[in-house]
Amino acid sequence: TPTSRNPHVPQSQATLVADAIRCIEAGASVVHTHAPDISVGGEAGARLYLEHFGPIHERFPDAILYPTLVFGKTIQEKTSHLEPLRRLFPLRMGFVDPGSVNLTPTGEDGKPYPTDWVYANSPADIAYKFELCKRLGLGPGMAIFEPGFLRAALAYVRAGAMPPGAFLRFYFGGESSYRGPGQIDLLFGMPPRKLSLDLYLDMLGDVALPWSVAVVSGDPFAGGVARHALERGGHIRVGLEDYAGERRPSNLELVQQAVELCRSVGRPVATAAQTAEILALPR
Repeated sequence: TPTSRNPHVPQSQATLVADAIRCIEAGASVVHTHAPDISVGGEAGARLYLEHFGPIHERFPDAILYPTLVFGKTIQEKTSHLEPLRRLFPLRMGFVDPGSVNLTPTGEDGKPYPTDWVYANSPADIAYKFELCKRLGLGPGMAIFEPGFLRAALAYVRAGAMPPGAFLRFYFGGESSYRGPGQIDLLFGMPPRKLSLDLYLDMLGDVALPWSVAVVSGDPFAGGVARHALERGGHIRVGLEDYAGERRPSNLELVQQAVELCRSVGRPVATAAQTAEILALPR
């Protein structure tokens, strides 16, 4: 999201640090960031993350910070910053998106925009990322964009191959955009409804993986899916990477709204240290 659409989006190292500190002070335990240039991998990419991870960690050493992938042709290039970052910083969470999906915006005519890009994670790429998390001692944070992603994750669990500290993020596709009425930023997956979450939880069954909900291209607090998640024992992910509702909120405002929702349903907000225990992150 560019600042032209929401002036509160942190785009520089300094604003990433300030925004993260405000959100952690308000109750956030996990902070996910994109470096100012995510085309840079390897040691240089790691140092871009360290430039804002370091000051945040110095202020809040228990906070759980994790990056995104970098642009590249191979899975090795896309994750080339993780190992050097792990050497430089006490990283505890990684990322594995166990599937492929069309993340398609609508065009001005309302139809899916005819892009030739697919968010592709081959089975070999997925296996590589799980193995990398295991080798580096990182809990794999998994974005679940479609039910097939969850089926793949559960297959790893049942095979005894899921690394410790695994965490599911159920992503629901909202129906709005900063571009105006009738537009959608990302067409994918199930809509943010209680029934959609119930389907995921029915698939999850008695598998004891912690999970959260998030709404992309919408407002996580509209429609009741965030409250339903708390009532069913889950957690909430909020932030401007995902948000595209009618307002122009800050990350802090979204965190404060999440904290208030937790209080209203009688779910105390976990400290960062408690969150690490809930997720069973490797030490």
